[in-house]
Amino acid sequence: MFASLLTTVFFSFSAIFATRSIKTIGSTTANLGRLALAMFFLGLYAHLFGIGLGGAGRDWFLLSGVIGMGLGDLALFAALPRLGSRLTVLMCQCIAVPVAMQAEWMWMGTRLTLGQISWAFVILVGVTVALMPSRRDPPKVPVTRLGLLFGFLAAVGQGLGAVVSRHAYEVTTAAGSSIDGVNAAYQRITGGLCITAAYFIIRHLAQRRRETAVTATPPLDRSTRLRGWALILANALCGPTLGVSCYQWALATTPSGIVLPIVATTPLVIIPLSYWIEGDRPSRRSVVGGIIAVAGVVALTLVR
Repeated sequence: MFASLLTTVFFSFSAIFATRSIKTIGSTTANLGRLALAMFFLGLYAHLFGIGLGGAGRDWFLLSGVIGMGLGDLALFAALPRLGSRLTVLMCQCIAVPVAMQAEWMWMGTRLTLGQISWAFVILVGVTVALMPSRRDPPKVPVTRLGLLFGFLAAVGQGLGAVVSRHAYEVTTAAGSSIDGVNAAYQRITGGLCITAAYFIIRHLAQRRRETAVTATPPLDRSTRLRGWALILANALCGPTLGVSCYQWALATTPSGIVLPIVATTPLVIIPLSYWIEGDRPSRRSVVGGIIAVAGVVALTLVR
């Protein structure tokens, strides 16, 4: 539970730093930069103090990364311009939970108690209340069927990726060995980075051709570049390095059907952080949803 809560906090800071770095230095550089830095930090630890790319569960961790951080993230990126950020995050977080619960039960035989399932869905109700678009606050872009499909695929990728990580830990334990969360995060990001990096490189090349054909983009000044890379470094540390490490740590000991609902509160944790860091005042509905979700998290940590 503690690892799940840490994951939520780190992911929340990561989202804020990611938004600011994209505005400062551009999406392609920001995303590839954070992944490359995270790969370096995680790999340095894994090869110096862990088992690197070894271990009985390695192939399953790699597959988890391909499904969750690779294909799942690509679907997420495709859904964002077609659904808007709020509806995309809502779909991804809320659909991933029942997908993970069902998949882990069918594959690994993990059974949650009625109380655990009930409080997990209370958390999702709070997230829905806070993020669901309304007539007063509709999505910022026209919602399309293709966007809904990509949102669903992103959620399935997140849910199944978590379950595959759970199986990887099971295989590692059955082989009489162990792996910590940081090393597991390294193996997972290795699987997802190839797919994600290929996508961003192709998109970057296509974007450069379009920009060259229309007008040359003026280079960034030195202070803007330094500020952008400082934000990328902060994003890399909070998100794919510390956040994913805590996420893997949580999955090592706790069913995905419990970890994912807690991680789903990340958008709600961002609300007070945004108010504190950026002065973005939260709406009354987001506060009510946050209170419901926090109550669900507290109850979920206490129930057996």
